[in-house]
This record gives sequence, structure tokens and C-alpha cells, in this order.
Amino acid sequence: MVSTLLTPRGRDRQAAVGGRDARGGTAPTRILDRGHPRVRSVVRSLGMAVPEREGPAAKVVALRHAHRWISAEVRPVYSVEEARPVSRVLRLGRGSCSQRMAVLEAVARTWGIPSRVRGLVVDGTFWYPRFPRLRRLVPHQVVLAWPEFRIDGLSEADHAAAPWLPVSELFGGTGEPRGRIGGGFTNAGPETLFEALSRTSVDWDGATACPASDGSCDLSAYLLTDLGRFDSRDELFAQYGQTLCAPARLLAEPVLGRRAAGL
Repeated sequence: MVSTLLTPRGRDRQAAVGGRDARGGTAPTRILDRGHPRVRSVVRSLGMAVPEREGPAAKVVALRHAHRWISAEVRPVYSVEEARPVSRVLRLGRGSCSQRMAVLEAVARTWGIPSRVRGLVVDGTFWYPRFPRLRRLVPHQVVLAWPEFRIDGLSEADHAAAPWLPVSELFGGTGEPRGRIGGGFTNAGPETLFEALSRTSVDWDGATACPASDGSCDLSAYLLTDLGRFDSRDELFAQYGQTLCAPARLLAEPVLGRRAAGL
């Protein structure tokens, strides 16, 4: 299978026995270089400050505002360089779903909101609708860094993982039936996973009450392995590697890194 030749060798992408947890943090990392002038400029342009004394509702509103700004200002493409620093993503003005989620994390950390990621290994068939003629080149496994934000005071009744808020619950609580208009996320067409978060549930665990007529908000069938939580996406990629091996990224990035999502 061609796709297996594109992925890193010697990476055992199996969940650690007993699982793992992480405290996350607000410190800058190589990817989340929140101290870079370009990142600080974006935070200033958002026009919001989220001091520690602000309640959980204000922090959620701020993160939603940042998500909408990123959706509008960072063009979605199929970039495969998942460890690209946020400052470079902003300079290019384009990024993959993973890269734009990293931008959201960097903004959150600048505001003093800790973040961490959940490492998910997703079945490559999930991306088949986007590459109908190139399915043989789609990796059989995709490593996804799924952000979570620590918001103390978050309601446990609305958010089962409180005080941690998964990015999938940023615009609604767990178990909330969303996506009635336009259905769930199908990974086809111009809408990307990043944009879909604002209008529909994206559930990797099968815990969401999807509308009876459309179960596409439940993506648990595509989840191959839950790698647990990591203090940062840097840590996740250091241990399990990016989706593609370095030579494959070198060849694919000049083409996919400029190709608009949905085309």
C-alpha cells in the first residue's frame, strides 16, 4: 500500500498502558511561539484581554472570538507541516486545520489560558472524500493534535471533562444535539474541520446526541487509537511523529501547502 510508505518508521502509535494525563500550560513552545511579535500583534488586533479574574464564560467567549478571527484571516490549505511554528503560519496567512488549531492555542496561552492536546490516531479513510482520485496516497493513519483548554469554574453539568474544555465543545456543551442545519461534518466540500466546530458537534468518542436524521457528528468509528493527553503538541509529535515522514513532507508541502481546502 503506497500510503504506508509515506508515514514515519519505528513509531509505535499505541496508547500507553494505563493511559496518560497532562497538566498543559501557558509557556511558549517551538510550535506555540506565543512570544513572537507576530503572535502578539494578532492578540492585540483581537481587541480582547482575558485577565485571570475573568469568569469562565468570558474566557469561552474570547476563545470563540479568536476562532472566528482565525477562520476569517488564515486561509485553509492542505499543509502537511504540522510542527510549523504559529508565527510562520500567520506570516504565510494560510494553514491546515492542525496549524490553525495551534494558532488558537497560542492565543489562549497568551491570554493565560492553559492548553494541552489529546493525541488521536484517525483512520485515513476519513479524508477520502477530499481526495477521491488520490486515495492510494492518503496515509492510512493520521495523527491529530486535538486541543483542550483549562477553564476553572467550567460547569461539570455541561462539560464532562471540566475544567478542561475540548475544542469540540467550544461552541456547545457535551451531549448537545448540534448540526441540525446542514447536518454534521462530512469532510467534503469547502468546509474544513476547523470551521465546522462553530456549527456542529465533532465527536470522537460517540458521546454526543446526534440529530436522529443525521449521525455524522459521531466520528468515533474513525478513531483508531487514543494516545492520551500531552502538555503540548510539540511533545505529541516528538513522541509519535507527524502524519507523514520527513521526505514525504518535503515533496508534498510545495503542492498541498498552497492548495485551498475543498479543491
